[in-house]
Amino acid sequence: MTQPDLVTIASETLTAAINPHGAELWSLTDRAGQQWMTDADPAFWSGHAPLLFPVVGSLAGDTLRHDGQAYALPRHGFARRLDFALVAHDGATAHFRLCDSEQTRAVYPFAFVLDMAFAVEGATLAMTATVTNPGNETLPFSFGYHPAFAWPLPGSTDKHAHRLVFTKDEPGAIARVDKQTGLVLERRYATPVRGRILPLREQLFTNDAVIWTDLASRALTYGVEGGPALDVAFPDTAMLGLWQVPGANYICIEPWAGHADPQGFAGDIAEKPGIVLLAPGQSRSFRMDVTVRGG
Repeated sequence: MTQPDLVTIASETLTAAINPHGAELWSLTDRAGQQWMTDADPAFWSGHAPLLFPVVGSLAGDTLRHDGQAYALPRHGFARRLDFALVAHDGATAHFRLCDSEQTRAVYPFAFVLDMAFAVEGATLAMTATVTNPGNETLPFSFGYHPAFAWPLPGSTDKHAHRLVFTKDEPGAIARVDKQTGLVLERRYATPVRGRILPLREQLFTNDAVIWTDLASRALTYGVEGGPALDVAFPDTAMLGLWQVPGANYICIEPWAGHADPQGFAGDIAEKPGIVLLAPGQSRSFRMDVTVRGG
């Protein structure tokens, strides 16, 4: 497989490399050259950090419905499979853009602009996605980040020493999806979080992703107590997915604005639970910051 031409940005502490195909973060390394992201082992999952747009998760029957018409739209949408234009690039920042086209309108009949900005400063990578509605009707969409971070992190070999620490207590129930259809189950499950702490175990993901549809926190720390860690902030999203394929050396920490269809939903995309509705001429941004803390 040919290695893609990656766009690189850097600070004195971090280097990030982005693939214009999907505007996907492929690498995050520190000054010692340690990799803080997935090894992308194809035996488990070859993704790195796909952008989820214009839907997060699965639609019932992979079908989007709007104004009585049906459109075939696959899981997580199409942004991750398309080339973004590189709008601007300097030593520490890069800006990519995806606009609607004849190809996208065949499966998603809306005008849109999706801008994706990356910036590194010190030990922090800031990512900001901005969705703009240039059309003359309301734009219904979802957006999600899907970065796969190394598990275990550099400087540790013990997966079971890793945990998530939320900024607030998270006693609320979690959602799950049906493994065959990808749709959100009606039943809710007791949270695996103990106060603010979630010990990480591969058994959490036997039944696919762990999903919070109304998270209290807008930031968390992933890593080892007193050791290597990532501070992850997501101020603009109230939903969070956590996922991996058991046995893989990554964990996906996924801030979302939207989620998969609930079982039994067959309505218009504008009526979908969790959907974002954007008025003509308006924009909405979703930020995710990742700060590396070495052990």
